[in-house]
This record gives sequence, C-alpha cells and structure tokens, in this order.
Amino acid sequence: MSGQARVALCAWAATLMTACALLPLVDPATWIVQAGFLLAVQSGVGAVARRVPLARPLTVAAQAVTGVLLLTVAFARQEALAGLIPGPEAVGRVGALLRQGADDIARYAIPAPLESDGIRLMLVGGVLVIGLLVDTLAVTFRSAAPAGLPLLALYSVAAGLSEGGADWLWFLLAAAGYLTLLLAEGRDRLTRWGRVFGGPQRTAGEPAGPSAPMRTGRRIGAFALGIALVVPLALPALEGGLLDSARTAGNGGGGGGTISAVNPLVSLRDSLNVDEDREVLSLTTDAADVSDLYLRIVSLDDFDGTTWKPSKRHITSVPDGAFPTPVGLGPDVERRQTVTTVSAADWYAQDWLPMPYPPSAVRVAGHWRYEPVGMTLVGDHGQNTRGMTYEVRSLDVRPTAERLAAAPRPPEGLLREFTELPGSLPGVVAETAREVTAGASNAYERAVALQEFFATEGGFVYDTQVEVGSGSQAIARFLRTRRGFCVHFSFSMAAMARTLGIPARVAVGFAPGTPQGDGSVSVGLRDAHAWPELYFEGVGWTRFEPTPTRGSAPSYTLPEAPGSAVPDPAEPSRDARAEPSAAPSASDGCSAEDKKAEACASESAVAVPVAGDGGPGGYAVLGWTLAGLAVLLLPPAPMLWRLRTRSVRLGAHGRGAADAAPHALAVWQELGDTAWDLGIPPDGSLTPRGAAGRIVRLGRLDEEAAAAVHRVARAVEEALYAPRPRPVEGLARDADRAAAGLRASVGRGTRLRARIAPRSAVRVVWAVSARWAALRDRVRPALRPLRKVPGLRG
Repeated sequence: MSGQARVALCAWAATLMTACALLPLVDPATWIVQAGFLLAVQSGVGAVARRVPLARPLTVAAQAVTGVLLLTVAFARQEALAGLIPGPEAVGRVGALLRQGADDIARYAIPAPLESDGIRLMLVGGVLVIGLLVDTLAVTFRSAAPAGLPLLALYSVAAGLSEGGADWLWFLLAAAGYLTLLLAEGRDRLTRWGRVFGGPQRTAGEPAGPSAPMRTGRRIGAFALGIALVVPLALPALEGGLLDSARTAGNGGGGGGTISAVNPLVSLRDSLNVDEDREVLSLTTDAADVSDLYLRIVSLDDFDGTTWKPSKRHITSVPDGAFPTPVGLGPDVERRQTVTTVSAADWYAQDWLPMPYPPSAVRVAGHWRYEPVGMTLVGDHGQNTRGMTYEVRSLDVRPTAERLAAAPRPPEGLLREFTELPGSLPGVVAETAREVTAGASNAYERAVALQEFFATEGGFVYDTQVEVGSGSQAIARFLRTRRGFCVHFSFSMAAMARTLGIPARVAVGFAPGTPQGDGSVSVGLRDAHAWPELYFEGVGWTRFEPTPTRGSAPSYTLPEAPGSAVPDPAEPSRDARAEPSAAPSASDGCSAEDKKAEACASESAVAVPVAGDGGPGGYAVLGWTLAGLAVLLLPPAPMLWRLRTRSVRLGAHGRGAADAAPHALAVWQELGDTAWDLGIPPDGSLTPRGAAGRIVRLGRLDEEAAAAVHRVARAVEEALYAPRPRPVEGLARDADRAAAGLRASVGRGTRLRARIAPRSAVRVVWAVSARWAALRDRVRPALRPLRKVPGLRG
C-alpha cells in the first residue's frame, strides 16, 4: 500500500471513529454502518482521482458529486432521474427530509428514535461532509494537522448534546483516530526522503520493527491521550444557559428501564412562530370554563442559575384507579372533578402526556410511567402520544384569595428544595422582586404583585422573535429590555418568587385552545406555553399567568379592591398571531407606501467576506474551507431568507392603532411578494385596489381567496389615507388564504421554484445596492478636498 493510500484509509477511519461520538444520541445505531460504507465509496473516488491524476479542485469536485449521488440513491432514489441523478423532485424530497429531521431533533431528547429518514439523512450527510473535508485537507492537500478542525467540530456537536456516561470513550476513539492520521501522514513524509531512518541495525533474519520516529510518535500520542483523560477530572464542569431546555425527565425505577423524553422547550419558540398553526390536540370536556383549561406536560423545578430543568426523580408504575391527592391540597378548598378526552394528531409524537393539572385518574393505552412529585406521565421505551386518544379525570381547584392569603408556612423540606437559588443569580433579580412587592404583606400578595408587574404594570412587550437567551445574566437582560415571550416571563417570575421565599417552579404545556362549533376545543402549535406554579400550603401548586396577551389570569389573582390592574379572566385572550408588532423586515427595501406611513425599518449592513492574498499553506486551506461552506450555504439562502421574512411580516403584532399601519403594510408586501414568487410581478404604478384586482385576475383566484386579497387591500388603503387607521384583525389569515389560492392556480414546478428560488429575494440585492449608493454619496464630499492636494491624485 502506498503512503498516500494509507493516509486516505486513516482519514476514513478517523472520521468514522469521531462519528462514533454521535452513537449515544440516536437509537438504534445502525446508521453508522451505512455512513461508513458511503464514506468509503466517496474516499475511494478521491483515491482514484488522485491516482489518474486529476487536479486538486477536480478531485474535490468529483468526491462532492459522488457524495451527492450517494445521498440521492440512499434517500431519494424514487424521485431521482434514472434513480441516480438528483432532479427537482429529489431536491424537494431531500428538503422535506431535512425539515422532518430538524423537527424530530427539536422534539426528542436523547436518545432520539431512528424511526424516520430525516435524522438518518442528517447523520449520514453530516459524516460525508466532514469526511470530505478531512480527506481534502489530509490527503489531497497533504496537510493532516488542519484536518483536526472538522473532526473537532463533529466531536463538539456530539459532546455538546451528550448527557455524560461514556463520554471519555468517545473522546478516546476520536483522539486515537486523529493521532493515527497524523502518524500516517508523518510516515508518508519521511518515506518521500527514502528509507525511514533511525533505530539499531537488524541482524539477518530478525523481524522488522517500528522505526524510532514512529515509536516516539506513538509514545507522545499515548502520553497526550492520558493527560487529556485525567486532567478534566480535576476541572469543574460547565452547564447550559439560563433559558436552555431540559433534557431529561428523571430515571425510572421498578423495572421501567430507560425512558427517552421529549425536550419541552427546544421548539417552543419555533412553535409560536410557525406560518401555519397546525392542530396538535383536540379536546372534549365537561369543564364549565374552557378558558382556564391549561394542558400541562412537565414541570421544571431544578434551577441552577443557568437553566431550568426537571429534577431527576423516581418514576413508578401508573397508579391503578385514583391518583394520590396533590401535595398540599387541603380538604376545605373548593374543587370540582372534570373529565377531558384528548385526541393527539397523527404527527404529534410527545413523550410526556399532556393533561389538565392536577390529574386524579388517567385511562391511556400503551407503556407509561408516573412521576409522583410533578404528577406527570412519561412514555416508556419509545411510547409517545402519536395518534392516541386518552381520558383524563382532573380536579378543578378553586381557591379563594382569602384562603391563599392566609396560607401557613410550607414544610421546611419543600421550602428548602423549591426556593433554592444559586450564587450566580444577578442581584438585580432579588432587588427588583423586593421593589415590586414592597407594599405586600404576605406571600399571596407578593405573588399577585409579581404577576401584575409582568402582565400589565411593568411595560413588558410580548415578542416571540426575541432569542431565548443563555447564561446567568439572561433574566437581568430580560428585566432590562422588557421584551420576550412566555419562557422569559415564567422563568423570571419563578426565579423572583424564589428570592422572596415562595416555592416556585415552571410548567410547560399548552394554553387554553380555541372552542369549535361541535363543542370540542382545538389546541394548536401556537398554543404552546410556559407558566409559573407557586406553592401555598393548604392549596398546593397554584398557577399564575404573568405573560401578557396569553392565556387567562386566574380568578383568585383578582383582588376585591377596585381598580386592580390584573386582566379579567372572563375576557378572551388575544392570540399571539393577531397582534401586530415589528415593522417589515429590514432587508425588504422601502416602498413609497411604506415611506408615507413612516413604516420603514433600518436595514442592517450585509457582511461581505474579504478575500485574502492567496498565500500558501494555511491560507489556501482556509480559502477552500470558506468556499466549501459557501457552496453549502448559498443555495438555500434565498429560501431561508424568504421563510424568515414571511414569519416576521405575518407574525408582526401590535397593541393599538399606532401599529395598524405597519402591520397592514407588512401583510400587503408579503402578499405582493408571494404573488411575485408565483409568477405575478409587482406593478408599482397601481393603487392597492388596482393591484388587488390584478392579483385576483392573473392568479385566477376563487371567491374566498379574492375576498381575502381585497380585505388586505382595503386595510392598506385605510393605513395610507385614513387620519387614524384602525387595527384590522385577521390580515395574516387573509394573506394565508390568498397565498393558498395562488399556489393552487399554478403547477408543481412553479411552486417548487417559488420555494427554492423566490424572485422576491432580489430585494436583498436592492437593499444592499441602496445602502452602497447612500454610503458612496456620503463619502464623496469628504474625499473631494483630498483630490486637490498634490501627490494624492489617482
């Protein structure tokens, strides 16, 4: 075997050994066999191309094309041309699988089930990409040391998601693979000078042994591995961010085995920002008031200053018959038993069972386990809610304000556990809590004051576009910016309650859904919610609602004194998608209509990578790496920009007439861009009414879609010409109806092109061009005096 072939084999082995760090993340681990075979074919093509020999860029291109063809055959063979060549349908199939994989990753915790091709495609495709980079650097460009960067990236992804266990074993495999690659490259370099030197002379018949440089390299590698394994044992571990998600729901006992639970927070913000509010659950209940029917999935009670997560607790079998009485609930508190039947959508695979709290009995099929402290049910050995129908008997507890105000001190054990706070919590959290509750005389009044502070009095704005945030300063940052969504409000109120000595935790689940004509209640993705639960002795864990415009404030939080600022629970809450907010996306450009309504947003500059001077060695490697990333990221960029822009425009929410014009203009621009993407170019010379008629005529829309277009146009006319535009509800839904009508009137190819390469993405180019022209106009006057100075002409 030649030296170059040996390095190629070691590059293949190093990539696979590093990819083994991903094995604990998915069950079963059969995907590694497929990844190894496809990677071997890709590496073999590179070896043949180098032996021909082909130029280095052509070798890399041949391997990349081979990788694409292999993924097409493995995951989109039926949609490919001749079962091999990726056409539009195959690209659409791969895109659908990637979206499915992203959804599954957001929905499942570790280990995720390998039951769909989405996660498998992401794993195998990722290994092929990393393998191509390693082979290119170590073999094609003969520089094995930089090949450790993609290997490190692959290992870091796995280590960042891993929950411990045998992490040291995966590190040992990855490090051994990288060292083997370095040794193979070093041996290849030495052999190019002739016979490998070093070591004593051998006598006749004595077997050949490793040379001195190889023995020294192995010893250094073994010593470095030992140091890397031993030193971390003496270093403190680092945890996730303050608003990061919880990974585990506890370890079951009593023969329950390992339980894989859905991560409750990773996809919460994405659920609130979806373009289409898909139904998750359908309910029928005998509850008198469905506006208070929250569905609870899990409670997060472990707060370490950087993250809220479920405590690891003992899980038992589901009780036969009635559940135990909830902790702290006294016999003198009014309650009513309700029966709720829940039907989950076929696509909704949730490992925790959504239930009203507190449950008193559950009738559900399958393998479930019971966590008694949180009173939750979690699936055992892959059990989930997909397509299931189950019945929950629960207690509608109705405490009074007087009962809560007179609650005695909680038991010391519970008080100590649920008021525990880390030393890293910023002091401003406790200070703000004391200021807000300065006039309160008991725990109940302090809890109501915190709720009023967040919901009405503190000037907080509900905004699902805000990043979740991380680190010990996340709550302090939220208190400063006063913008966020339910995760920020619930986490902050629970933390502030703990600083006041009130036991607190955070519940994750769904806010009350929408009643339907047939008496059922529909719960959608946008109903995903988080809220704080505070403990009062004699009542137990009690719900509060600090998030403005979401859910309903409990009746027991309404003081009898007149003028209370707490929202009326009987008043229907406005859905998040009906609120206008942010102005149109900064990269949309600014039309004449926008300028008239003063709805133009400032655009952020587009970062342009600066090319280097093409230096040798590391610069060439960096250039090829950046070029590879550009090849991977640039094709889907228009589609991703378009999806983001649509989400911002249709998700724009506001609170009053001041936001009516920006919201109407944003929806109108989104409707125009949708028509443009589907083949109807914009005509800036037409009035909104004329443009609406043109879209209806050219798009051949039916009566419902046409009416939706004209309603949006009327809202735009009012925004442009009325002295005080009024907020119009349902504009985003009208835009969705019109878009559906436009898509129904065109062919599959046009719809595919509108999704992958939308014409309206040219707005980004226009925006960059306009900013460049403005910058040039500002700089030119400053440079004119310099041109008159001798020696500065040019």
